[in-house]
Amino acid sequence: MERSGLAGARRVVVKIGSGVLAPAGRFDRAHQQALARALLAVGERRELIVVSSGAIALGVERLGWRSRPKDIPRKQAAAAVGQALLMRTWDEAFGDRVAGQVLLTGEVVGDRRRFLHARHTFAALLAAGAIPVVNENDTVAVEEIKFGDNDALAALVVQVVDADLLVILSDVDAVYDADPRRNRNARPLRTVRRVTPSILEAAGGAGSAVGTGGMVTKLRAARRAGQLGVPCVIASGRDPTTLARLFGGEEVGTLFSPSEPLRGRRRWIAHAAKPKGRLLVDEGAEAALVRGRKSLLATGLTAVEGRFAVGDVVEIAGLDGTPFALGLARYGADEAARIAGLRTAAIEAALGYKDSDEVVHRDDLVLLED
Repeated sequence: MERSGLAGARRVVVKIGSGVLAPAGRFDRAHQQALARALLAVGERRELIVVSSGAIALGVERLGWRSRPKDIPRKQAAAAVGQALLMRTWDEAFGDRVAGQVLLTGEVVGDRRRFLHARHTFAALLAAGAIPVVNENDTVAVEEIKFGDNDALAALVVQVVDADLLVILSDVDAVYDADPRRNRNARPLRTVRRVTPSILEAAGGAGSAVGTGGMVTKLRAARRAGQLGVPCVIASGRDPTTLARLFGGEEVGTLFSPSEPLRGRRRWIAHAAKPKGRLLVDEGAEAALVRGRKSLLATGLTAVEGRFAVGDVVEIAGLDGTPFALGLARYGADEAARIAGLRTAAIEAALGYKDSDEVVHRDDLVLLED
């Protein structure tokens, strides 16, 4: 995809992280106002959705705490205090343009009815000329339903609103071929066709003291957007001219070209469902799934983690525990554990019945690198 095509995007999701809005642990209101002016300029010709971090940082500041808490109850308390402050700052920064708050949890995108309600809410806000400002509902979210970071949330918002472009404004100016904090010879990648394991490894994993995400979460969000057929740009949010330059066709940040989009059930598996467990497989099964595009059979299954039922989404991981696929389980957790390592012919003897030859069928499986 050429950068000149980005200017034609009609519906844009812009994610702004805590590392941009509160780089030193204190919310930078002057910089937020500069970003708001840049966002308003983008929104003159396009529908704009903003995914904004910063609620917990503002709450920590308002409560007088010295640092971001690590325990869930205090994080939720900070979010409860900070979310109202965050929306007020955006509403003031946008001036005459109306800002509409949208708080989401993983349950929204994992449930078809709630998913459609969310889509209709966004549509109504955009039709009214408002700018939806999205954040995770940290005050009620618990570990089982949290997105985990607003990068993942932004990619899911792309799906909910059928966006044309995702822009992730970060505290770095691009994705590099090595960690620029440790390697002075690291070079920026201007265009990425595919998020490979080597790119993820080079990105490292640490986030800032005021945020939960690192570059890895941004790369995963870019990959998810690509699977939806949507390009993504990761660029500097500390430079308020970034958006104007990007839509002016300049080579800023890193552009991730979209892949062939997933459709139907496989799209839902990859982007709207929270995994309920994990299946660990041996090297032969991993090769069969990744290179051979085969189904997962019990003989390749080595261990089962979590509690899940038939039809639930599960992660599939190799011997090192790193997930490489998602799929719909054809056996529940207890059943899968009992038949792990068995040949297909032995399943009925082990369970007293056999519902399927496959633990996960290839038609219900999505590779994370697709």
